[in-house]
Amino acid sequence: MSETALLVVKLGGGEGLNLSAACDDLAGIAQTRSLVVVHGVSAIMDRLCLESGVEVESLTSPSGHSSRYTPPAVRDIFVDASAMANEQLVSSLRERGISAAGLVNEDVALCGKRKTAIRAVVNGRVRVIRDDYSGSITGVDAQMLRRALDQASLPVLPPMAKSVDGMLNVDGDRAAAAVAGALKAKDLVILSNVGGLYRSFPDEASIVEQVHLSQIESALSWAQGRMKRKVLAAQEALIEGVERVIIADGRTPNALSRALAGAGTRFTK
Repeated sequence: MSETALLVVKLGGGEGLNLSAACDDLAGIAQTRSLVVVHGVSAIMDRLCLESGVEVESLTSPSGHSSRYTPPAVRDIFVDASAMANEQLVSSLRERGISAAGLVNEDVALCGKRKTAIRAVVNGRVRVIRDDYSGSITGVDAQMLRRALDQASLPVLPPMAKSVDGMLNVDGDRAAAAVAGALKAKDLVILSNVGGLYRSFPDEASIVEQVHLSQIESALSWAQGRMKRKVLAAQEALIEGVERVIIADGRTPNALSRALAGAGTRFTK
């Protein structure tokens, strides 16, 4: 299988994603294309936080980007949740005959830098948050990923980056974009719990079928909440050489195949 046809898939970690159906779809596509999967952890994190009595909080930047607040106690839960989600996905793929390789613990393929001062809107005022352990991605160990691909393995990555400050919670969509760019993948598909980008969220009739790179600013103005980061991820992937990025609904059977066949929102140069 040629790396020029490489497909990177981001599986959302929220409630509603049909993981079993997604693995069925991945197993079928893996017969003809090389694959790398980046997965989310939010649903498992929410459950572990609830069991631990730790409050789940989000930070919203002045520009409207939303992210999970990750102070030290939450970072520890994030590390556990990442390992659990990774093991669950790897096991599901192996049950379907796929040689999946979970890249967690000492095999984390992403490098990052902690955001030591985050500006966030709290009770209507902009505050600076200094105890967060989220980060920005500074590099991808492409050699590690290529070794796995050369051994006919399917690399499976959590949204986690190693840093001088320990493991960091990074945005999964942008992690997938960084991986796709580093490996010069042909396609990146981001499966979520919505049908794609809507001009007037949540009106499903307002779905945007096609966005060219020159239209990204308009796309960002339409995006609401977490969708903003998905659009940014699409922009970053295209700039790094990925030919096509698709944001599509991961809640249905054959979601990945449907996305590749035209469902969702397609981003191209």
